[in-house]
Amino acid sequence: MVQAAQLNLTVGAIERNVDAAARVLEGARRDEVDVVVFPELTLTGYPPEDLLLKPAFVEAQRRALDELAAMCHDVVGVVGFVDEEHDLYNAVALLAEGRVQCVYRKQLLPNYTVFDEARYFRPGRLAPPVVGINGVRVGVAICEDAWAPSGAISQAARRGAELVLVVNASPYEVGRQAMREQLLAVRSSDAHVAVCYVNLVGGQDELVFDGGSFALSASGEVLARAHRFREELLTVDLELRGDQYRRRLVDPRGAYEEELRPEVVADLAVGTGRGRAPRPAGVVAPPPPSSFDPEEVYAALVLATRDYVHKAGAPGALVAVSGGIDSALVACIAVDALGAEAVDLVALPSRYSSAGSVLDARELAQRLGAPLREISIEPAHAALLALLRGHVATEGVVEENLQSRIRGTIMMALSNATGRLVLTTGNKSELAVGFATLYGDMAGGFAVIKDLYKDQVYTLARWVNETRGARIPSSILTKPPSAELRPGQLDTDTLPPYEVLDRVLRLLVDEDRSTEECEGVGVDRRLAQQIESMVDAAEYKRRQSPVGPRISERAFGKDRRMPIINRWRS
Repeated sequence: MVQAAQLNLTVGAIERNVDAAARVLEGARRDEVDVVVFPELTLTGYPPEDLLLKPAFVEAQRRALDELAAMCHDVVGVVGFVDEEHDLYNAVALLAEGRVQCVYRKQLLPNYTVFDEARYFRPGRLAPPVVGINGVRVGVAICEDAWAPSGAISQAARRGAELVLVVNASPYEVGRQAMREQLLAVRSSDAHVAVCYVNLVGGQDELVFDGGSFALSASGEVLARAHRFREELLTVDLELRGDQYRRRLVDPRGAYEEELRPEVVADLAVGTGRGRAPRPAGVVAPPPPSSFDPEEVYAALVLATRDYVHKAGAPGALVAVSGGIDSALVACIAVDALGAEAVDLVALPSRYSSAGSVLDARELAQRLGAPLREISIEPAHAALLALLRGHVATEGVVEENLQSRIRGTIMMALSNATGRLVLTTGNKSELAVGFATLYGDMAGGFAVIKDLYKDQVYTLARWVNETRGARIPSSILTKPPSAELRPGQLDTDTLPPYEVLDRVLRLLVDEDRSTEECEGVGVDRRLAQQIESMVDAAEYKRRQSPVGPRISERAFGKDRRMPIINRWRS
């Protein structure tokens, strides 16, 4: 019986991570589990980044591995750690009989999108070991190793494995889980080997790990699937028939003939439940969506926000609510993540704020059950205008940004006073074109919706109202977007309508199209060039914005790394 320990681990919290693993191992021993599989880099958390350059950190997690090994007598533990031998390796250790039985080092190091593993690790050069556990031959693989057709799953199968345990720290993005299951099903059936895939869960800076651990039969059928965005222990009895010879049916050319040499590095007898009747495996969670799904995305943002605030040690969050759609959605996410009692909503009206917006902010707070502070910025606004008069012309963008920066100052003052973390409310559309004020509405600790385009914000907001009891006043959903920094201002005074802007941004940012290519799919080239210039000019702002959860494969930050000074135009 195999247990996938889908845990929410914390980077750098070695003792806490060891304690979490130890509790799982103790429960597994009582439940007569044979093998417990933990996520990639269990002890350090993922990604540890430049903590790996600290020798004391590497040594501490290695001592922790020995501590866990001493607990593994009636159960086998498969634990991710950093191995060191003249260099560092992303590795997994198989723990049994009170010691480390064998170690496997990750062969394929991802160095794309959010991954920088080649910066820290040397690739392993050896095929995965195969270990006999209660008569079953078991191999291991680490994340990227499992994606390649000739990777560790295939290698372990050629060495006689009947089951491959795949440890992962694979971050969430829309549609990723469906892709994982589809690809691993192919690897499993091609090698005719069962697979148990365990993934990390939880938020870490801008990354969200969604879990979604699962088990596959040797034919690639999903036998069991964990829920996503929460910790869970997925336990499954795998009935392995021991018919490795059937691989010839999926490889009729006989490519296995020379390589199928069973090499078992250890034979282990563990657990107290040997000989018991198998327990049936069942799918416990629904199949994942393959495209943007508001329920899934909302769960990712809630988890990311909860973990960022809690792991940062903050007692709660602050959200400036303007009566607009973006701040309303962030407020909903914050309340679901932290509880209404841990969220302070703040309305900061100016001389240009409409009465309707103030009423909408009050109604939102009432529906969410969160306290609302109302602080007029008029005294500060008037004083600063008077201070600047005679030195600079304050009309136009100077006065507009001044209001935003007053609000940012007040929010940060409240944060200093309460210890609560400011959640910013800018979306991807606005951040892309610089429609945000540096040191103003961009000031804060965590940018909850920075990877959501404006149309996706509306999609999530409507979903919240449909499923959470009309939390957002309908007037917020229907009013034209406006920053309300001057009389009668609308976002469309400065930007194209969001449905147009978002389409062009997806082409320029998500797909890296040129303006000529945009024209080829029906976009006015002059408009595309204008938007491209705005995106490039705003890079310096984005570099100074808070981190926020990544939900797409082309998020600003680690995914998209453009030079600030950039004269290329397409």
